[in-house]
Amino acid sequence: MTQAKKRITGLDVARAWAILGMIIVNYKLAMGAQDSGPAWLNAAASLLEGRASALFVVLAGIGTALMTARARGSADPSLVGQGRSSLYKRALFLMGVGLLLLSIGWSADILHYYGVFLLVGAALLSVRDRLVLALAAIAALLSLLLQLTLDYSAGWAPGYHEYTELWSIDGFVRNLLFNGFHPLFPWLAFYLMGLWMGRKGWLAVARLRRPLLWLSIGLTLTAELLSWGLSKATSSMLDAEATAYLFTTKPMPPTLLYVGSSLGTAIAAILICLAWAERFHAARLTTMLIRTGQLSLTHYIGHIVLVLVPLQLTGVLENGNLVIAVLCSLLYFILALLFSFWWRQRHERGPIEWLMRKLG
Repeated sequence: MTQAKKRITGLDVARAWAILGMIIVNYKLAMGAQDSGPAWLNAAASLLEGRASALFVVLAGIGTALMTARARGSADPSLVGQGRSSLYKRALFLMGVGLLLLSIGWSADILHYYGVFLLVGAALLSVRDRLVLALAAIAALLSLLLQLTLDYSAGWAPGYHEYTELWSIDGFVRNLLFNGFHPLFPWLAFYLMGLWMGRKGWLAVARLRRPLLWLSIGLTLTAELLSWGLSKATSSMLDAEATAYLFTTKPMPPTLLYVGSSLGTAIAAILICLAWAERFHAARLTTMLIRTGQLSLTHYIGHIVLVLVPLQLTGVLENGNLVIAVLCSLLYFILALLFSFWWRQRHERGPIEWLMRKLG
């Protein structure tokens, strides 16, 4: 029981840091602050692109496995049905909220994808672990096939900031499955890997964490070295755009090398946060991070609705200043830490978390 509790608090710490990373990336994107500001700051912010959100999705898979553990291990069909029903309702809630965010102009929303991931999790609730792992690999490989056979730029305005065909049927399906900000292929692989790891329970076994950490770091380094090596080796045959399209470890387009690199960093971050939560469990900052992670859905919606929408309405959103984008991110996160600490002293769940549970 103690081990499980520690593991859960460590996951909450990881969710909090994932939210901070996503806020920085989203504010940088929304403010048009790419390739601006000091070189070191731009490099640091660029490292978070596609990695903070990948961490968030891996954590979603782990969370699904933990939430459905009782139903999955039961021979009672009604308990399995209840587990599936809960996931279906949460999925529909998240898809609905995500569509609302899309409708107010937030094209980089992750929640409607997240809802589809939960639908998949519900469908796979009773399948064997090895099938979950196989499907993760298939999702990544299918992404490569789509990347090689379809036009990744279809539906995008120049610069890949606005998806002009989002509200057409063809465009929405293409965005959802193939070339959106977090398309099912390959992002489903992150979710399914988290689901598989959550089922195995390896993260809760202290003696396994160090070898898992080295394996995850090795996976990231291998992917990054392959990206660099393949880009160099093919530079005389392909132009820079083609080599980036095939061998980048950036999230757009999401290559197999990106999946490997980001999966490695996500697992490493989770393991470090588990150790953090155990070693510094009595620290006030740890408590604040845990509570912020428990309100991650509230803060994801809040950083868009409370900051980006007002800035857009006042016409000062796209300022192109990376320093301002990062400062706004850090300010929001500090306020999120304080709000979460205050809120959880008075309420069991965050506002949006409460509403989702009430409806689901």
